[in-house]
Amino acid sequence: MKTGPLAATAFGMLLCASAWAQQASPTGLWKTIDDHTGKPKSLVRITENHGEFTGKIEKLFRAPDQEQNPKCIKCEDERKDQPIIGMTIIAGMTGSGNDYAGGRILDPENGKTYKSKMTLLDGGKKLEVRGYIGVPMLGRSQTWVRTE
Repeated sequence: MKTGPLAATAFGMLLCASAWAQQASPTGLWKTIDDHTGKPKSLVRITENHGEFTGKIEKLFRAPDQEQNPKCIKCEDERKDQPIIGMTIIAGMTGSGNDYAGGRILDPENGKTYKSKMTLLDGGKKLEVRGYIGVPMLGRSQTWVRTE
């Protein structure tokens, strides 16, 4: 069976669309950056299950003189005194395209959980993660960098 240039072009466009659809998602491994030092702080893996996105800490970048697998001593829920590595810090996030909302994010440093939203930037290479109390205007954003 012969295929013409039109079929080849359509197939190529389908492959490109498929690659774009895969990239337009927060799933993957993200490097978080410390607000104060600008240095890498952790690696967070975001996964999707039935339209809900969650994020777990896979690695912490810590100085040799610091505890390498600290516990969340300030957490006030079931995560209290649990290891931070492997901890779910993002839960309940839903959305599509570039915008995700409705979730909660934990800051293991202070043990507090905040409402959260995420926005994919730069063609899916960066993720703006915002934690807030009440309304998004009253919060703090971080830009995470995709590592895969």
